[in-house]
Amino acid sequence: MTVWKEYRIHINKEAEESVSEILINLGSAGVNIVDRADFETLPEYGFDTLWELNEEKFPSEGVIVNGYFDLEQITPDFEKNLHQKLEQLKEMTLDIEDYTVESNEIADSDWNENWKEFYHSVQVTRYLTIVPEWEDYQNKRPDEQLIVLDPGLAFGTGTHPTTQLCIQALETILRGDEVILDVGTGSGVLTIASSLLGAKEIYAYDLDEMAVQAAKNNIALNDLTTEITVKENNLLKDVTIEADVVVANILAGIVMELIPDAMKVLKPGGFFVSSGIITEQQEQVLGALEAEGFKLVQINQMKDWVVIVAQKPTAADTLN
Repeated sequence: MTVWKEYRIHINKEAEESVSEILINLGSAGVNIVDRADFETLPEYGFDTLWELNEEKFPSEGVIVNGYFDLEQITPDFEKNLHQKLEQLKEMTLDIEDYTVESNEIADSDWNENWKEFYHSVQVTRYLTIVPEWEDYQNKRPDEQLIVLDPGLAFGTGTHPTTQLCIQALETILRGDEVILDVGTGSGVLTIASSLLGAKEIYAYDLDEMAVQAAKNNIALNDLTTEITVKENNLLKDVTIEADVVVANILAGIVMELIPDAMKVLKPGGFFVSSGIITEQQEQVLGALEAEGFKLVQINQMKDWVVIVAQKPTAADTLN
């Protein structure tokens, strides 16, 4: 039986995606997020282990990000390296508060139960439901479409508010046959959603080669007919494809770096969907969008997170 080293990082909510990425880059075989808000909003049906959840496992503040490593990966300087990378987050736009790091050893069977306990089906919109690959899920309606993900490749499991907000925004703007650029694709969840919503071509980019592979694996789990290209790339650097939609669920600071390139690649009237933005950063991002010439279309909020949908002006808009 394989024994894993579990690292539990208790940190503020804003940092959860960055900490997840750190753990994956260090070689974690998967991550999961423990958030009290998830416990408080879990449905009371459709999940056979729901009643076994222990409220004491959920932090009263912040989140716990769990990473899992084969014992052979734990070198003498592993924990020093982990702490250094966590400290580097303080140099970013993230408001990193005090955090704690705990570790313990767990067996395969315990890890499998962790996935079942913290990862479950989520109905994101009326038509789209995210389902873990191992769950035997039965469609509730004939028009319901499933986004199947492998939770072991946790570059965005679809349960985070920013992912749900992006999918909901895409559903409101896509009409079919669009060309979409998915920047920072992670698990590929937004690419899969865009395909199910009728996109014609999708180009999914991520700087992390492991995320690219995770996206490819998850896309393969779904029966998609859209032409999809997944590759390593630094945001939209050197990308010249003309797009109807650019979607980016990343950090607010990186969203602002991306804004000029999004304006360049979008067709007139095209949409820029951005998230990974906490409410305190909303005005800063809106200011950057306005300065670049984008028109605000909508802002939606879930918990402490927002998605901003902006539009590139058309010639008619310029004349007006």
